[in-house]
Amino acid sequence: MRKPLWEPSAERKKQANITRFIELVNKKHGLKIKSYSELHKWSVESIQDFWAAVWEFVDIKASQKYTKVVEDLSVFPGTKWFPGAKLNFAENLLRYKDDRLAFVFNGEGQKSKKLTYAELNDLVARLAKSLRDLGIKPGDRVVGYMPNMIETAVGMLAATAIGATWSSCATDIGPSAALDRLGQVEPKVLITVNGYFYKGKDFNTLANAAEIAKGLPSLKKVVIVSYTQDKPDISSVPNSVHFQDFLAKDNYLPIKFEQLPFDHPVFIMFSSGTTGKPKCMVQGAGGILINHQKELIIHSDLKREDKIFYITTCSWMMWNWLLSSLAGGATILLYDGNPMHPDPGAMWKLVQDEKVTIFGLSASYVNFLRSQNLEPGKKYDLSALKEISQTGSPLSAEGFAWVYEAVKKDLHFNSIAGGTDINGCFAIGSPIQPVYAGELQSAGLGMKVNSYNEKGQQVHDQEMELVCEAPAPPMPLYFWNDPKMEKYMDAYFRFYKDKRVWRHGDYVFIHSDTGGITFCGRSDAVLKPSGVRIGTAEIYNTVEALTEIADSLAIGQDFQGDQRVLLFVKLAPGAKLDDALMKKINKTLRDNASPRHVPSRIIEVPDIPYTLNMKKVESSITNIVNGRPVTNRDALSNPQCLDFYEKILPDLQKK
Repeated sequence: MRKPLWEPSAERKKQANITRFIELVNKKHGLKIKSYSELHKWSVESIQDFWAAVWEFVDIKASQKYTKVVEDLSVFPGTKWFPGAKLNFAENLLRYKDDRLAFVFNGEGQKSKKLTYAELNDLVARLAKSLRDLGIKPGDRVVGYMPNMIETAVGMLAATAIGATWSSCATDIGPSAALDRLGQVEPKVLITVNGYFYKGKDFNTLANAAEIAKGLPSLKKVVIVSYTQDKPDISSVPNSVHFQDFLAKDNYLPIKFEQLPFDHPVFIMFSSGTTGKPKCMVQGAGGILINHQKELIIHSDLKREDKIFYITTCSWMMWNWLLSSLAGGATILLYDGNPMHPDPGAMWKLVQDEKVTIFGLSASYVNFLRSQNLEPGKKYDLSALKEISQTGSPLSAEGFAWVYEAVKKDLHFNSIAGGTDINGCFAIGSPIQPVYAGELQSAGLGMKVNSYNEKGQQVHDQEMELVCEAPAPPMPLYFWNDPKMEKYMDAYFRFYKDKRVWRHGDYVFIHSDTGGITFCGRSDAVLKPSGVRIGTAEIYNTVEALTEIADSLAIGQDFQGDQRVLLFVKLAPGAKLDDALMKKINKTLRDNASPRHVPSRIIEVPDIPYTLNMKKVESSITNIVNGRPVTNRDALSNPQCLDFYEKILPDLQKK
């Protein structure tokens, strides 16, 4: 067996939350579980007992107890979890009301702002009252078009406190891309901002807010937070009001938390939009709550005294995941802006100054620091740091090693992977296991993860499809506007015709010797540069509006430890792919979609592959540029065009 990069000390294991959880399980069920692998085996063989134990251990607050854990595990998808229970998502996150810090906000170039749990409860109570007075009811949608700031969190908590369903997009997404998402769910309230800061500059977003508001006829009110300037003129935004003016004036109001079923919708998350407008994944309050607490408290060892920080935006599910740390009473550090501003050490200085104990980052961030030969552990005092959580895209074995060489020798490197779909993880770590280079430590507790070949057969120690063989609480309830569950079934359950398993769209390598899991990249057409999901349809809609472009294809290439976006363009007659056109393409994508949609390379091609029913085929080109065989040539109407892509492969692998 390979030598681990890190092994937890006996004291670390003894003090870990998961050790107490094992003790609870052993006592309750007369077991003698000693290791994580034994615990995981029990968790997927005794699914009902496992989730009941999690409910008890993380102390889910409910006004009404459940009648059973799950109705029928053979109903997949669609079984009901914890029927009979009544609870409120926000009430569980706002259980603490003392003077400990709930949030520390640091905006790029801005003064730090702090908020205690008592102050947070007060703000949420005031906003919740205003939303109720406006007529917002359980099931109505409240959405955010916001930076990663305290008011965004307050908006989510106030909305879910009264039973509304929350969705959000970051302000670096263009208005048309935001409308593609938010417009589908017909929100009653939009919470937005006058601008944001990035790379030392401030950007005014009131024009974007106005465009979005005009495109949402369902809106009753647009609530605008002052950020880049104090109380700007907002008259251009229909039905708008300043955040401070909208807040109820009373202080220390009690919050009336709506008591709702376990599966009441709490979040609507958005898919990448690969084949059109993004799919809207509706997630249940109880399922997200109990799974987040499992991952934060049991897997990530979150405690009340911790300070947790993730580099994220409110477009990414890691924002939702991070905010669930409130239920554990920890302090959350929020950062908005460019994490490299004013220099690549900016976030490490923040970790040092705020004494962060759990720091979340992406593979692309690690790879950039490696390319700059940075050694944060030598320059900054990271004595408080006990854990680094990494996600977004697969990190190489060399990236794992860099963490222990350049950051800190004694910390838990907790690489995690799952998805927006479940707002959580299929694979994750624990502080009682060793860390091996390039491997996530294990499948998550309660997640019956496996890897299948194309025939639906279990295969380990090879690159295969990630599947989950049993239901789990955080799986989506349904997709918005999908009454017959057709989109839902197509997304996860129809890949293997004779098996009812969740197929996630990731290639994984399950190591039979360590139990670890190496993620090898996406198996579908979703792009994930820096871990952020991007839909190819959004790129096509923008690029193909240019008169110079006849057709285009965007794919993700595994490159230097991350994924980069390659854009292949078929030019209109007479057009030339020169520097001017490439700059025009990049600027159009940046302005109309987001900076993340800008490709790393733009390559002219003679033709784009299509299926016989005239659908673009990203998968064939993705396989070619990532060195995998093309398995669906017969499904193409123009298979001869693949020859060109194979011919240019050596060039694509070099730069």
